Amino acid sequence: QVQIVESGGGLVQPGGSLTLSCTNSEVPTSIYAVGWFRQAPGKEREPLACINNSGGAPYYTNSMKGRLTISRDNSRKTVYLQMHNLKPEDTDVYHCGVVRLVTPQALCLGRYAPDYWGQGTQVNVSS
Repeated sequence: QVQIVESGGGLVQPGGSLTLSCTNSEVPTSIYAVGWFRQAPGKEREPLACINNSGGAPYYTNSMKGRLTISRDNSRKTVYLQMHNLKPEDTDVYHCGVVRLVTPQALCLGRYAPDYWGQGTQVNVSS
């Protein structure tokens, strides 16, 4: 059974940084893409950054562009999202989604929906 677990959320002051982690297990293909999304109450889930596990460049959407770095550690089956210069409007629940056999760009552009989702991790940006 595939499990996706996010961690690393919490309270941070405006201008601060935070690193989120997404660990997956038992994805039934050797190639998959992982994306980070955020969702505010009553709004649609918004893609932020995507990466795959087989090499190649990650893809960033315009949301939070320039303030994010996505990376992976295949040995740990973990994808990280470093967030910098956080603002109060970045307060959201951040989710990780995994999809089989598509590119990071296709995932982040919404051409494919994730096959698997984690429960999300809450990020609060406040002084």
